[in-house]
Formats: sequence, structure tokens, C-alpha cells
Amino acid sequence: MTRLLLASHNAKKLAELSRLFAGRGIEVVGLGDVSAEQPPAETGGTFEHNALIKARAAARSTGLPSLADDSGLAVDVLNGMPGVRSARWSGPEATDADNLALLLRQLDDVPEPDRGAHFVCALAYVRPSPAGELREDVAIGELPGTLTLAPAGRHGFGYDPIFRAAGHRMTLAEMAPEEKDAISHRARALALMAPLVVEELGKTDPREN
Repeated sequence: MTRLLLASHNAKKLAELSRLFAGRGIEVVGLGDVSAEQPPAETGGTFEHNALIKARAAARSTGLPSLADDSGLAVDVLNGMPGVRSARWSGPEATDADNLALLLRQLDDVPEPDRGAHFVCALAYVRPSPAGELREDVAIGELPGTLTLAPAGRHGFGYDPIFRAAGHRMTLAEMAPEEKDAISHRARALALMAPLVVEELGKTDPREN
């Protein structure tokens, strides 16, 4: 198997990406498996910029083809916020529970029909060339939906317990991991990126087992 580095220490993201690449002849490893370095600060103003910052740093420091994602929740009545600040919405040391509680308070007087939102994932694929240059590609996946009035479900992470994808009755946190994988913003970005990654690193047919 060829190794592909996920430029993150997030175990849940690593597990999700590993499931999404299962059967493609590619072993996904996390940053903690190959390096003691922490990902660089996400100083970009867009999901795409932040993903590239992390993927570039990982590829340079390890020499491995690297994937990095920056993802978050854009709420219509908050003009697209929390956006790139989704993971730090209630502060730099915020937990998922802290962010969820703050967002629910901010939407307390907004009725459910007006709680439109969408998840966004920018997935950057950066790999070093023999000449030392970096080749870069970015794919964007979006998942539209609405926010519920209260959390429901024990799966997933982040804002999953209050996000109901368009056309579905359950929140992402109520879905089995395989159900979420099939529709998630990360899966949609990966569906756009996977043919290129698999062509370079794995099996010709990404669905081959």
C-alpha cells in the first residue's frame, strides 16, 4: 500500500478518511504517526487557504503526499459564520460542546424553517516532486441542510448533533458512520479529489476492492 498523510491529529477525521479510502490501495496515516510537529496556525481567510497551509507544511516536513482539509459550518442568518472559525467559535480552547452551546444560544429566537446552513469542506492535496517543488490541487464539497432546535444523536463530532442534511430526517449525529460518509461535505470533496489521488497512488478504479 502507498501511504497518504492526513495533515491532522484529529482521530475522528482520520477514521472517517480511512473509511472513505478503504479498498483503494492507499493507507491513510495521521500526522502523529510520522511527525511530532503540530499543524501550522490556520491564518487563512478561506477554507481553501487554510487547507493548503496545512497540506503544504506536512508535505514539506515529511516528504509524503499529504491531504489536509479545512471545514466548517456556514449559517445563513449569521452571514456564513462561524465559517473558518467553526472549531474556535467560543474561543481558542473551545470544545465541541462549547461551540454547540454558543451557536444554539445565538439562534435561540430563530425558528427552524429559517435555520438554513451548510457544511463546507476544502480538501487540499499537496505532493512534493523530485525537483523539490509542490504540486497542489483543491476540491470543495458542500452539504446543505438546516439546524435543529436541540442536539440529537451520539455519532459524529462538531456540529453534527444539530445539523439535518437536506432530504434527511435525522441529524448527522444520529446517522451511522457509513450513512454520514455517503453524504458528508468531506465525502463530496473527496469524490472530486479521489480520482486524482488514486490515479497517482493507488488502484486505477477507486471502487475496486
